[in-house]
Amino acid sequence: MEQFAKWVETVNGYVWGYFLMFMIVGTGIWLTYKMRLVQIRFFAHAWSLISGKWEKPDDKGEITHFQALSTALAATVGTGNIAGVATAIASGGPGAVFWMWVSAFIGMCTKFTCCLLALKYRTIDSDGEVAGGPMYYLRDGLKMPKLGMLFAIFAFVASFGIGNMVQANSVAAPLHSYLCEAGLAEVATGEGFNMVRLVIGIVIAILVGIVILGGIKRIASFADKVVPFMAFGYVAASLYILFVQRENLIPAFKMIFGSAFGLQEAAGGMLGYGVAEAMRWGIARGLFSNEAGLGSAPIAHAAAKTAEPVREGMVALLEPFIDTIVICSMTALVIITSGYFNQAEAPLFAGLKGAELTAAAFRHNVAWGHHVVSFGLIFFTFSTMIGWSYYGDRSVRYMFDANPKRAKKAVFIYRLVYVLLIPIGAAVPLELIWNLSDIANGLMAFPNLLALLALSGVVAGMLRDYEERYPAMRPLR
Repeated sequence: MEQFAKWVETVNGYVWGYFLMFMIVGTGIWLTYKMRLVQIRFFAHAWSLISGKWEKPDDKGEITHFQALSTALAATVGTGNIAGVATAIASGGPGAVFWMWVSAFIGMCTKFTCCLLALKYRTIDSDGEVAGGPMYYLRDGLKMPKLGMLFAIFAFVASFGIGNMVQANSVAAPLHSYLCEAGLAEVATGEGFNMVRLVIGIVIAILVGIVILGGIKRIASFADKVVPFMAFGYVAASLYILFVQRENLIPAFKMIFGSAFGLQEAAGGMLGYGVAEAMRWGIARGLFSNEAGLGSAPIAHAAAKTAEPVREGMVALLEPFIDTIVICSMTALVIITSGYFNQAEAPLFAGLKGAELTAAAFRHNVAWGHHVVSFGLIFFTFSTMIGWSYYGDRSVRYMFDANPKRAKKAVFIYRLVYVLLIPIGAAVPLELIWNLSDIANGLMAFPNLLALLALSGVVAGMLRDYEERYPAMRPLR
């Protein structure tokens, strides 16, 4: 088993290597050119769409624009926004933050393209239930049903790891720590099964089950309330800390841009990291955080109530902006302004990476700062479990699409299994599960990117048609 685990880890390194990053970034650059900077030209219009003013009650679909955005963000905003950002800075220097912004800007157009296609090629059954995503535009747009099935299998596998068991473990860890601090549980020893975390997992499973067994409408209803709350709460706490450290803000930005282009070397034990490392870690963590190009978000956006696929694409382009440019930036700026790269302050953060580094930076500024990180992780990971459950059940639906009755039964069984695996994920170490699901998550990108490139002409044509029908919506040419 140990040998197998090492092999899986090696494969994971290849899947998430430079080639995948080149493919995702290259596709995003091409789409940005093809759509003529749609992420800039229609940025304001995208915000107006989620206000509800453009919605029509008679349009087909199951959820509103705002609910679709919230559901996709529920699955997207997660550990990458807290632990991933810290890892990028610790490994690639402050310049990694700039390249995270670059990946988000490019990813905005990628999200626009794939979510537009999800609406165009979605299916709606006699009960009004929607199914859509890369598997459907691979099948109906490219006429490649086998490749669609491959994507569905990858998404199905990833949902149990990156969307379920790993997230349950991430929720259980801080909750267990709080119980230990309160004297209600003993500190865990060893690497095996943990009874306290099992109980926590059972409680989480019940809460998740209440939401996901009600389908997309209940998931969206949950997401449109919880996602704004958790995002605004985390951003507000971060802004308060940045206000406390306001004299360090300008030096922090100078450090980010200087390190990104090799104009200066980062201090505090990070000497020697150049532009290549900053690009590598910034782009990789940015892609991990906002998931642009992987093909997961289109599954949620396909359920939106609209007769205009272009509009849902515009709503979707807000995701990388909110996830990476706003939320990830808060984490990054708190870490940098807290003195992580200051020679006198660096010993406070010696050897820390991931969520531990973020928690230390928050706590360095205010006594309650680490609680923000802990509760942020709890809410972010819990919402990810909710969002990914829908990605998995739509993938199962596609696998049995030829027989609608069997498909409904298979989806119900999937949801039950999804809930039952949560306590296991909370109670046991999951490094192997994480790597397996990470591989599946990365493999989702390859068929999705092929479809985006092949169907980019269709998307560009639909965007031009929309601009001609709504000339007031095109402020820039």
